[in-house]
Amino acid sequence: MKNPIMKAKVYDLICLGGGSAGFNAARLAVSLGKKVAIIDGAKDLGGLCILRGCMPSKTLLYTAEVLHHARHADRFGLKVTGAKADMKAVHARKKQIIGSFADYRLQALTGGKFDLIRAFARFLDPHTVELSDGRKLRAKYFLLGTGSKISVPPVPGLRDTPYWTSDDVLDLDFIPKRVIVLGGGIVACELAQYLNRIGSKVTLIQRSPNILRDHSDAASSVVQKAFVDEGIELFVGTQLQTIAPDKKGVAVAFRHEGRLVIRRAAHLFNALGREANTAGLDLSTAGVKTRPDGQIIINRWQQTSAPHIYAAGDCSGPAEIVHVAIQQAELAVRHACQVKKLKPIDWSLLLNVVFTDPQLATVGLLESELKKRKIKYLTASYPFDDHGKSILMEAKYGYVKVIAEPKRGRILGAEIVGKDAGELIHCFSVALAMKATVKDLLRAPWYHPTLAEIITYPLEEIAEKINRKLRGYL
Repeated sequence: MKNPIMKAKVYDLICLGGGSAGFNAARLAVSLGKKVAIIDGAKDLGGLCILRGCMPSKTLLYTAEVLHHARHADRFGLKVTGAKADMKAVHARKKQIIGSFADYRLQALTGGKFDLIRAFARFLDPHTVELSDGRKLRAKYFLLGTGSKISVPPVPGLRDTPYWTSDDVLDLDFIPKRVIVLGGGIVACELAQYLNRIGSKVTLIQRSPNILRDHSDAASSVVQKAFVDEGIELFVGTQLQTIAPDKKGVAVAFRHEGRLVIRRAAHLFNALGREANTAGLDLSTAGVKTRPDGQIIINRWQQTSAPHIYAAGDCSGPAEIVHVAIQQAELAVRHACQVKKLKPIDWSLLLNVVFTDPQLATVGLLESELKKRKIKYLTASYPFDDHGKSILMEAKYGYVKVIAEPKRGRILGAEIVGKDAGELIHCFSVALAMKATVKDLLRAPWYHPTLAEIITYPLEEIAEKINRKLRGYL
């Protein structure tokens, strides 16, 4: 009897998952002369970002922002009556836009110089995978880019109660009357504000003392104030007790400030996070170790505990961000191909954006990390409500904060919460990559009146602190 493994087709690299990590890994490996396959059994190809993440959510968030401005046009001396969301049209526009993005990715996947295999895979041994159609494939190297899935924490009653996920919210073609949102992370906050702005009554329940707990208390407090000002009912520092269906939809009981609170709504949105999508891969068979939540453990070269198997993106972390997944995947391929003079990802350049309104964006090392490492720094900030362009735009929430090294003023990090923070933060992203100082940035012209001009004020304050120190005044 012939060994079935000997019949397996052999590749240099097999990518499990055709999202941002797998696609970019395959494309680079092919350019380096390797024989490559992508295995992806999803009904629709394109990955989380295109289909159910970044692009549909930002399409809808911008739509809601336009509606919000129309409904509050009186702040600008304008009269706009009857502004409301036509959800059938909103839904159709989103589908058309996302369809274009998905078609483009599908063309790239099917027209590449690699094999695209529509199936699911699991490991039989460290170099062999079995497909859901029974075929077996072998590879010298693997790249795991299987992404993430909705997490269902052990909250009493949650699994037994009908709930929406972000997929459902992004696919709505009607305005729900009342929604309870569980969670206070990025997805919860972005989509809670979206629902509120299209006309839903929203209650957001967060277990931590602040929403967006991975960010500073000061930054999250600005977003919290904006939410409350817009009419979102917000509870933070809660303890969920029970969740149960009732005749009107769902009832959620939780403790808040020492008392039991019950809220009811027609719909429940579970936004309590995501987890690595690795359960069906049989990773232990390949010698790949994971954390208890299924996230794959990697080293600085993206290698797993099986050195020929790499991982990138949401399934391995540490940051579930598209450009990071691409960086990780390309680093993994170059390392597997023994490209010389490689450097691991510089996490001191980490860039993050939350697309609430106001937006929240950070880059580099922030105060909490610097304090933890006992690194000395200087900081200065300036508020949007004292800046000309933001005042005339009625964009007064938030501030710009700059963090710099105290001797020469080299930029270490920045935090912006305010209008278009996701765009403005790139001024600091470039500065960090070039190891620029506050004085380097101040040499550049900053046009007046622009939002970007606000950045110069904390830069000038830090520069003056350094000058005073050099003159012996500090």
